[in-house]
Amino acid sequence: MKGDAKIKLENIYMRFGGLTALDNVTVEVKRGEILAIIGPNGAGKTVLLNCISGFYHPQEGNIYFEGEKINSKRAHERGRMGLARTFQNIELYSGLTSVENLMAARQGLMKSNFLANALYFGPTHKEEVKHRRIVEDIIDFLEMEAVRDSVVGVLPYGLRKRVELGRALALEPKVLLLDEPMAGMNLEEKEDLCRFIIDVYEGQGSMYPDTPTLRDGVDTIVLIEHDMGVVMGIADRIVVLDFGHLIAEGTPDEIKTNPAVVKVYLGEEASSD
Repeated sequence: MKGDAKIKLENIYMRFGGLTALDNVTVEVKRGEILAIIGPNGAGKTVLLNCISGFYHPQEGNIYFEGEKINSKRAHERGRMGLARTFQNIELYSGLTSVENLMAARQGLMKSNFLANALYFGPTHKEEVKHRRIVEDIIDFLEMEAVRDSVVGVLPYGLRKRVELGRALALEPKVLLLDEPMAGMNLEEKEDLCRFIIDVYEGQGSMYPDTPTLRDGVDTIVLIEHDMGVVMGIADRIVVLDFGHLIAEGTPDEIKTNPAVVKVYLGEEASSD
């Protein structure tokens, strides 16, 4: 049901040696929302996303996904459950083409075993066709036809970011975890990526009936982003971190007038404009 807790983090502590990156952080991500995580550099935003996705395992606290405790699950297991993410620093197979990167993401969803793949007949061939059709739908949806066969390592930065979003969508996620998806982009590239994110969230891919992620959309998104215009424009709620502490959460209107947030972050942003 819309509004239920999709992800819940309770009393999370994450320490690296003598540094406490997250200090007793409790956050609830609701089903059917875009939740933005903001804060100064070093606030713990990416650490929090890494705890959700399974790249980090906190020393204390619990993490729940759709009501199931997932503390002990590894990143690839959480991926199969429906948690897909992009990275602050692009993590793609730079020597492969765009379509090959998306097909690589589908490997975990394939049911055929190694021997069947080697022989490539019958059901294996049908499964390959199905996965390729879904990948082609994503390429069409993200308007990447011109670079589908281009090696990712030679693509402009903005297009590589788009391929990375496509790879996350290829995992058929229930939740998208986006770590600064628009960092380093120009205004036009940001507008394009914002449009794609909103279209995925709203399920605007009805012309792709065989691709559930595009047809039905991804109903929950967690977004780390420094561009406050983007955050205020698309987020339903905002969580604010500062040196590992949760200092505020609320709607965009509530956050932009919150004195603590203005002091530690928005004031700094305003003064640098």
